[in-house]
Amino acid sequence: MQPGEDLITLGILLVVAYVGGRIGKLIGLPSIPIYMIVGLLASPHTGWFPLNFEAADIELIAIFGLILLLFSLGLEFDQEAFFGDATKLLVSGGSYVLLNMGIGFAFGIMVGWGTREALVIAGMTGTSSSAIITKLLIELRRLANTETPMILGVTVVGDIFIAIYLAIVSVVLSGKTEVWPIVLQLSIAFLFLVVMFAVARWGARWVSRVMRTKDDELFTILFFGLAVLFAGVGEIIGVTDAIGAFLVGVVLGASTYRGRIERVAVPLRDIFAAFFFLNFGLALNAGEFGSVGVIVLIAVVMTFALNLLSGILLALINKMGVVGGINAAGILVNRGEFTLILATLSVGAGLDHRLQPFAGLYVLVMAILGPLFAANSERIGASLRRRKRPAATPRAPRDPMLDEEINLVDAIDTTPSATPSREEATRVAMRRMTEQAGSRPAEPEERTSDYS
Repeated sequence: MQPGEDLITLGILLVVAYVGGRIGKLIGLPSIPIYMIVGLLASPHTGWFPLNFEAADIELIAIFGLILLLFSLGLEFDQEAFFGDATKLLVSGGSYVLLNMGIGFAFGIMVGWGTREALVIAGMTGTSSSAIITKLLIELRRLANTETPMILGVTVVGDIFIAIYLAIVSVVLSGKTEVWPIVLQLSIAFLFLVVMFAVARWGARWVSRVMRTKDDELFTILFFGLAVLFAGVGEIIGVTDAIGAFLVGVVLGASTYRGRIERVAVPLRDIFAAFFFLNFGLALNAGEFGSVGVIVLIAVVMTFALNLLSGILLALINKMGVVGGINAAGILVNRGEFTLILATLSVGAGLDHRLQPFAGLYVLVMAILGPLFAANSERIGASLRRRKRPAATPRAPRDPMLDEEINLVDAIDTTPSATPSREEATRVAMRRMTEQAGSRPAEPEERTSDYS
């Protein structure tokens, strides 16, 4: 293709993605499945779209999209929230990760594609989409909900887990079988993680000095260059380019320039990420969906069931009601960019070719059903709470002496010429009423969110 034809093709794809995105907004869908569908329509495997365009033609731009996605994720990592209440966050987030990853790995083994493939499937089905979670919390106006800090805390722990998980997966996918080379690569990967988190935690002042410049153009070149540089370092030392970008995002997010970086990085992320999802759709072959359809259906049902269970578990850990648990499940159930990242890594590692159509169809289904469930989670939770409302506790029989004293107070209140004995009678009656109330059996208290 000539450069002019390439530009026209890209322009048509982006305009179609815009139209699809506007339609998706009207029905409450995130942009990820829309971009994937546009790429699928333009795929040479499909023939539904009159374009001769292949994924390799925008591969480098898609890599930039992947880098900026993970860079933005690291930039939004809240260290203060994590270290301020690390114990509860680790218990909540760890419970979610262990339950979903553990069952996901067992499901991957049952699929029968191989042990390495099972590890990848566990990551695909067990990790939430931070991008979709953030957008849903804003669009559904739930930032003030009582369960939102818990959801964000689980997301933070999930981000840390992703860094560790990718470091392990990169070693597993490398195909090495000798023990010491594997131990060496894992040691280098974990050392890289520890050093970068340590710089983010204790080197923020030094990082801020490095980033100091008033020129917006140079500032943009600097942080984008650092993101690409550390992505390359991560790829070379074996923790993948994605995790290298994530870690440098964590470091820069600890500086005083975090807000300024976000103002510039978010528009860049959105446009390059669109290319990443378009590129993934271009590589899909809709004809292969039939071979993984049943497996995807089981995975979707499993994901919803596990997240409902996880939501209730998180609500119990954090002492919230059923509505908070259902809301948490509705937000955390969403899957997206990380599933596609794993699929991209698996293709490069030469794993079972069915992982790519599995990831594509799984994300398409989850990115549609997930937001719909999230939008109706409060209604579902409120309905369940009404069904489980406890029966009214029978009132204890009234004390005749208490009735007499209440009448005495009423009589004194209506007497124009009250004497000091009126105050004494009032105190006696109030004391008896307090004692009577304290002797009644306590009615069960039900905790709910502010929006239940």
